Amino acid sequence: MSINREIVLTFLLLIFSVLFFALSTVDIEIQDAFFDYSNHTWILDRELQPYKFIFYDGIKKLLIIIGVLFLITLTFFRKNPMVQAYKKGVLIVVLSAILVPVVVGGLKKATNMPCPKNEIHYGGVYPSTKVWESYPKTFNQPSSIKCFPAGHASGGFALLSLFFLFKRRRNRVFALIGALIVGWSMGLYKMLIGDHFFSHTFITMVIAWLIVLLLKKIVDRDGTIHKK
Repeated sequence: MSINREIVLTFLLLIFSVLFFALSTVDIEIQDAFFDYSNHTWILDRELQPYKFIFYDGIKKLLIIIGVLFLITLTFFRKNPMVQAYKKGVLIVVLSAILVPVVVGGLKKATNMPCPKNEIHYGGVYPSTKVWESYPKTFNQPSSIKCFPAGHASGGFALLSLFFLFKRRRNRVFALIGALIVGWSMGLYKMLIGDHFFSHTFITMVIAWLIVLLLKKIVDRDGTIHKK
């Protein structure tokens, strides 16, 4: 498939997703399943181990290590025949590991959207708002808030770039599935502790894939996604 077509379709999916989740009640319906209204607590305590280490602290450190290893490989072993054969793919992985979290982090600062735990619906003080809306003038915002899209899961979804590292279709499928498992595991954990809605993670996934595709187009200028 043309890389340009993939980029356009992914961008349209991003726009549709933002509108769909903002104009529907899907987020609340899903998030309600993770909140205990009788005790006003989330079904998973954010400090509970080993979940915090596995899905938050540990996985973040592991992703950083993976990114550093790829960078070291590209920098110091670039003349190795195997590295040369996968040079473009490694470059896409390294750039994705940097840019996906940076872009998502920048968007979090700009959107000023609350987490579920901050919304009035779940005992917080923030009114529900759409990404293109401002808070009501009657609402005195305590401080700037950064909950949309999902920053934590962005590191996991950056691994979608591994799709372009491999040449065989089977390996690409395995890489894609693995990246989705990691990203959604991180995203689901944050949903269970009240830090993110489903849409936050879904839209982060789409943004990550869009960035990966754009990097693919820049690094590999042949205009197609290889079918080898």
